[in-house]
Amino acid sequence: MTFSELETSPLDTARRLAEGGDLDGAAAILAELAARPGSPDRAQAAVGLAVVLEQRGDVEGARAAARTALATGHPEFAAQAACHLAQGFEREGRPEQARGAWQAVLGVGTPAYVPLAHLALARLAGEVGDYDEAEAELRAAIETGHRDPHAAEDERYENEQYETVEPSGDGDRGLDEARAQEARAQDARDVRGPAVEARVHAAQQLADLLIEREEPGEAADVLIDALEVASGDDAARLRVQLGIAHLEMACAEFAGALEEGGEAQVSALAIELLARTLPLRGRDDAAGQVWAYGLDHQDETLAAEVRLRYER
Repeated sequence: MTFSELETSPLDTARRLAEGGDLDGAAAILAELAARPGSPDRAQAAVGLAVVLEQRGDVEGARAAARTALATGHPEFAAQAACHLAQGFEREGRPEQARGAWQAVLGVGTPAYVPLAHLALARLAGEVGDYDEAEAELRAAIETGHRDPHAAEDERYENEQYETVEPSGDGDRGLDEARAQEARAQDARDVRGPAVEARVHAAQQLADLLIEREEPGEAADVLIDALEVASGDDAARLRVQLGIAHLEMACAEFAGALEEGGEAQVSALAIELLARTLPLRGRDDAAGQVWAYGLDHQDETLAAEVRLRYER
């Protein structure tokens, strides 16, 4: 045995065996480590054992290993174990057990995993039609995303770019410091923590739910807030959703203008705008009804104004 082999930790050995396809060998090492109550590697080994046993097709053994890791209360590996349990139950179509496992993730309280658990609980609630619960969980995911430690670090780096670099007597050194600050700021803009990513996804889902529940103004507020931290494809999707929310608000305002019953020209304009906007939201039948309302209106002046707008 070489010196480097002697220095290799059992966890690293088990990982290499698993990656090389020797699942039995990896499981043997991990099972021994997971069976040591006082071992600092117990939680990590138990999670690894759960993954290896699942790959071997031993679902119940994998769950027993995951529960061992969960019982340690380790902030990282206990949370991973609870996620492992929850995802397995979801794959098997056992929502109640999955819900309990996701609740266990919340119980561990590791910031990186809490928003993911809220997102999963929202999904499970939506699948059974409990939209109030889904909304509450999505809002919780957004709120926990605000507390992402990566986001705080990002903000610190972003603020640094506005600080003045003090003259050092060495022009090149001062320039290097300025460039380093800008590089850190760019890294902060490009790389976001997992909780922030979950926050953005929760905002997307919550906005869809609110629009469906005819609360487009609230949806717009959620999206605008999420755009403060989103970038790339996520930001583009949020902006499309924001446009949809504004279309919904526009339809509501046009309909409100008709209910107010203003002068004929204003009402005719509201009818035209409403009838031309509704098809953008896939409501062609409703648009036809709006046109018919205006064309057949008992106020002949209004009907004539609508006819002009309809025919142009």
